[in-house]
Amino acid sequence: MALATGTPNDDSAKSEGAKTEVSKPDGREAPKAVVNRLSLYLRELQRLVRDEQETVSSNQLGQLLGFTDAQVRKDLAYFGPFGHPGVGYRCVELVAAIKSILGTDRQWTVALVGVGNLGRALLGYRGFQSQGFQIVAAFDADMAKVGQSLAGVIVHPLDRLEAVVREKGVTLGLIASPADAAQEIADRLVAAGVAGILNFAPVTLSLPAGVSLVGVDLATEMEQLTYSVARVLAESPEAVAGPPSEQPDSEEPPAASERPEIGPAESAWDAGG
Repeated sequence: MALATGTPNDDSAKSEGAKTEVSKPDGREAPKAVVNRLSLYLRELQRLVRDEQETVSSNQLGQLLGFTDAQVRKDLAYFGPFGHPGVGYRCVELVAAIKSILGTDRQWTVALVGVGNLGRALLGYRGFQSQGFQIVAAFDADMAKVGQSLAGVIVHPLDRLEAVVREKGVTLGLIASPADAAQEIADRLVAAGVAGILNFAPVTLSLPAGVSLVGVDLATEMEQLTYSVARVLAESPEAVAGPPSEQPDSEEPPAASERPEIGPAESAWDAGG
């Protein structure tokens, strides 16, 4: 969706550019929801930069993501004044500022533990590299996978985890192992000096203070989605009504003697469905 590069209206420019009105809350950490939205702002701003758009208003940025202009300004105000009177936000400047806030203005070295289907997908995800994350080592308990190069990353045996993590100066860990192994792996990563872990295993981890943890449970995310969808469908049940029957309502179903014969497997499926 292309946006014009015109000047925001006076109210928007005043709100974004009046630097004396924007303050950073001293000693307060931004709420998680704000940080999540920062990532969304960054993606949109990077797209606008690729499209050679120089400026954007809070209203335009909010419309792209379904937020109000007030929400955009409030979120950014946690971190300082970024707007310019009569201009709005300069896209390149705001990209640099948000990357600095998120810490992605530098390169982060990452170790991946678990190279099953999910692990292989994570290794192949190009978005990591473009946002400053470089997976420099992978580990797996399956010796058949050890020594392989996947997406340019060598798979090491688990018993070399600590040594390789220290060797390569790994800062972040990705856990894509079975749930029953995740806690032990996390403990070993922390002992080796990893400062933060992104956990894809469906289990809650316990880490010492000072080590950051983010859990990604795909089933939970799907449950959040189905919760939202179920609410919409409850309010508008007609949304799930199928297409009208091609047969008149008055038409009678075929007699048993006229029905096609089906085998045992089909019968079982029919009975279950």
